[in-house]
Amino acid sequence: MAKDWAVRRELELQEPGALDKVRHRGITIGDLINRYQIEFGAGFGRSKSRDMERLQGYDLANLDAVEVTSQDFVAHVMGRLKTVKPQTAANDLIWLRGVFNTARSAWGIPAALDALNDAAETCRRERLVGKPAQRNRRPTLDELEALLEYGESTASRREIPMTEIILFALFSARRQDEITRIRWADLDARTQSVVVPDMKHPSHKTGNNRRVYLTDEAWAIIQRQPRTEDRIFPFNSKSISARFTEWCKFLGIEDLHFHDLRHECISWLFERGWDIPRVAGVSGHTTWSSLQRYTHLSQSEPHDKYDGWQYRPQ
Repeated sequence: MAKDWAVRRELELQEPGALDKVRHRGITIGDLINRYQIEFGAGFGRSKSRDMERLQGYDLANLDAVEVTSQDFVAHVMGRLKTVKPQTAANDLIWLRGVFNTARSAWGIPAALDALNDAAETCRRERLVGKPAQRNRRPTLDELEALLEYGESTASRREIPMTEIILFALFSARRQDEITRIRWADLDARTQSVVVPDMKHPSHKTGNNRRVYLTDEAWAIIQRQPRTEDRIFPFNSKSISARFTEWCKFLGIEDLHFHDLRHECISWLFERGWDIPRVAGVSGHTTWSSLQRYTHLSQSEPHDKYDGWQYRPQ
């Protein structure tokens, strides 16, 4: 029996990659995630860093990264679907694929990438995972007026000028963290533009500094801000998000996110008759295809929604 086992074992070890599997057996998925964070975490965005930390807390992280099976990954997704949506569960597989690819190409560890890909294909086919639904929520004029009127009535008690920030987001298409990073020194009056440091990008998490153009309304809002610091809006982006959420809840405005103001601005620009290159110059999109859905959304309101609106900067 021992001789038969030895013969079988020799044949197994002669298979391509078998010795690598033996040498790296015992390395867990959690070990790979931890090394990935240490060596490459400086370039992660906020959501990716948070998700990597979360993955460390699941039973899947304790499994052998070389011996893990497709069934293990499917079981993880099934467990996640008890508390999250399919698109959120899909993110786990996306992040793990990045870890496994890095382990194989950068560290020579034969992580079970084929098993992960097989599981991902099964999950897609059975609709256990999916892409995020495109969000089409736009604020109404009544909702915006309620927010701004509430902000004006409480302005004396607040350090953050939320009405100005809401209006700037509405007419500039800037994200909340981008608003808090732009500086006076990066304004260009000749071209009516500003540099946005580290603009969000699918692959470039840092160093993606982009110059974008400002609408007349956004430019007017900037010009009336006090020059107290290097940044035009020297506030914490998380505080802005928290205030906006609190205001919506207090006013009974349902399912409205601060990021919806960016979508609103882009749709509004198309309603004014701007073409895709001109809108992209404001929004910062690098691919025109990503703007095509806004041309469809704007057809529901084929006019300047804010023409004559009392809160529109003159």
